[in-house]
Amino acid sequence: MDIATLIGLIGSFIVIIAAIFVGGSAGMFIDTASTLIVLVGSLLVLLMTYPLSQFLGAVKVAAKAFMFKSIPLDTLIDEIYGLADEARKGGLLSLEGKEVSHPFLSKGIQMLVDGHDGTVVRNLLSKDMNQSYYRHSSGAKVFKTLGDIGPAMGMIGTLVGLVQMLANMSDPKAIGPAMAVALLTTLYGAMLANMVCLPISAKLNTRADEELTCQKLILDALLAIQSGQNPRILDGALKTYLPEGKRVERE
Repeated sequence: MDIATLIGLIGSFIVIIAAIFVGGSAGMFIDTASTLIVLVGSLLVLLMTYPLSQFLGAVKVAAKAFMFKSIPLDTLIDEIYGLADEARKGGLLSLEGKEVSHPFLSKGIQMLVDGHDGTVVRNLLSKDMNQSYYRHSSGAKVFKTLGDIGPAMGMIGTLVGLVQMLANMSDPKAIGPAMAVALLTTLYGAMLANMVCLPISAKLNTRADEELTCQKLILDALLAIQSGQNPRILDGALKTYLPEGKRVERE
């Protein structure tokens, strides 16, 4: 569970809701027409923009913004060092059945145990890596688009409310509801974009970059292990992925 994402999402809504209650009644901020224009309208426009499969896939990928188990790179390097040391002493077959922390590493180790050539390992894992990055980036792109659509639908709702208000200037009772639609749709659109969609899009891009870095490290390690590289040399090479302050020499 990514606590930061959850705290940010819930906290931002709590701040807005608290400000609403402090300023007066919360009922005046609820409007069915505005909800239909912004939420339902935005989703329908999004469906028109992307294929259904990509739309549904984005919902699944969005879970990574909240449920993502990140493995610290230094921890992963320590694990790989142990695997490299064992492979150097007992051969690649000694790694068979080893439980590891990352599924990409597990897949790569199995390929080494099966005796695949280094070129085959690089090509297959690189394709897997690129497809994984594409899926995450694709989901982020969908949420970024929804973040752009939301305020635009809010502006459309504002124009609808203004037209209704101007068309009923002779009826004072109709001006209030029309003005509410005009203002609330802008509010809903801004909240949808800036409190939900754009932050999720940014977090998914961050996760995609983190996972890509992790997979690149693993691929470099697997090829080095296959070539029989000294574990200490490998350890030093992998630590280039770490910030300089974390590059501690192994005893």
